[in-house]
Amino acid sequence: MYEKNSVVAIYGTHAQAEEAVKELQKAGCDMKKLSICGKDYHTDENVVGYYNAGDRMKYWGKQGAFWGGLWGMLFGAAFFAIPGLGPVLVAGPLAAWIVGALEGAVVMGGLSALGAGLYSIGIPKDSIVQYEAALKADKFLLLAHGSREEIGKAKDIMQAMNPIRVTVHAAEREEPVLIGER
Repeated sequence: MYEKNSVVAIYGTHAQAEEAVKELQKAGCDMKKLSICGKDYHTDENVVGYYNAGDRMKYWGKQGAFWGGLWGMLFGAAFFAIPGLGPVLVAGPLAAWIVGALEGAVVMGGLSALGAGLYSIGIPKDSIVQYEAALKADKFLLLAHGSREEIGKAKDIMQAMNPIRVTVHAAEREEPVLIGER
C-alpha cells in the first residue's frame, strides 16, 4: 500500500540541499524515497545535458558537480523544460511521478508537469504553487515520502539543516502542517 505522506523542505542554495541529503543518508533514511528538484541555467558556453550510465546519471553544466554528486546518491533522474519554470533537474522518485503524470494525462487545472507529479502523491495545489514559486526564485526542493514515522525522522533532519521552510503533507490530514518558516 502506498502511503501519501511527504515532507518538503525548501533550501536557499544547492550546498544546503546537498548537505541535507548527506545528513539524511548518514541517518539511514531510505534514499529511494528522497527527491530533489532545482533549476539549472545554461548558455552556449555551459552546455547542459545528462545521460544514463547504467544505474547512475552523468551530468554536465553550470552545476554539474552538484547534480552529479546527488545523482550518485539518489535513484532516478530527469531534466525537464517546464513552461513558466524553465530548465528543471529532478533526482529521485519525483522524476518518475512527473513522467507518470504526463503519461496519464494528469496535467490539468493549470498545473505544470512538476505540479502534476506532486499532486499525484497527495500534495495540495496551494502548496504546489508555493513550491513552484520557490523554484522560480532559484531555491531547491528536497522531498521525502513514506510512512508517518519515516517522514517524521526526515522532517527532524531537514529542519536541523536550516531550510527556508519545511512542510509535512500527511494523508490522514486535510491541511499540510507547517513546521517552520524563516
